[in-house]
This record gives sequence, structure tokens and C-alpha cells, in this order.
Amino acid sequence: MALNPQYEEIGNGFVTQYYAIFDDPAQRANLVNLYSATDSFMTFEGQQIQGAPKIMEKLNSLSFQTITRALTKVDSQPMFDGGVLISVIGRLKCDDDPPHAYSQVFVLRPLGTTFYCAHDIFRLNIHNS
Repeated sequence: MALNPQYEEIGNGFVTQYYAIFDDPAQRANLVNLYSATDSFMTFEGQQIQGAPKIMEKLNSLSFQTITRALTKVDSQPMFDGGVLISVIGRLKCDDDPPHAYSQVFVLRPLGTTFYCAHDIFRLNIHNS
């Protein structure tokens, strides 16, 4: 398979869609459609999770009620299997907590004429110094 020349458009579109769904509590359950039931992996603050049901279990366990987000940068790269590697840095604010910087990395794998999120790594950028 060749490099996908639309990798930047795909990366930006995915990030826009993902956060629009994630940040809306009424829509968050629809994130399950972006992951594979068995072949998706998430690392959330160091916790390793596999498969859409377990990923959704983790996301549904998050206790915040409101989230606001400001994206600093979205970088995408094409992958040799037709997939897209996406790196996001930004700031988020949950409920009354102070804003925190965060980073998130996604790997999208081709699935027919669309993609699924095969890898998702999320980490708040909090330093103990």
C-alpha cells in the first residue's frame, strides 16, 4: 500500500471529529465507532487498554462533567500501510480544575474506504519538579 497523500486532511478531520464527540457528554458513547472491538489499543495516563469495549469503559469512568479544549498543534504523517500518525498538543480544562497541557497521539489504520483508531496515547503534561 502507498503513502496516503491526504494524510494532513485526514489527521485534522479525525482530530476535529474525535474531540467534538469526546467533549459532548451526550455524544461521547459514539466514540466506540472509531475504535476496533479487538484491534485498538489505548494508553491513558500509563494504563494499557485493549479493545473498544474496554476503552469505552475507561472513557465512561472519567468523572468530569464539562471540558473545554484549546489545540496548540496537530501534526500528521503518512504511514507506509496507508495509515496516518497524528500528534496533538493542547490545553484542556475539566470542571473547576485549572487548565493543563496535554498530548495525545493517534494511529489511524485503513479499513476499506475509511479508518479506525488503532492506537491512542493520552497524557497530561504535569511535571513533578
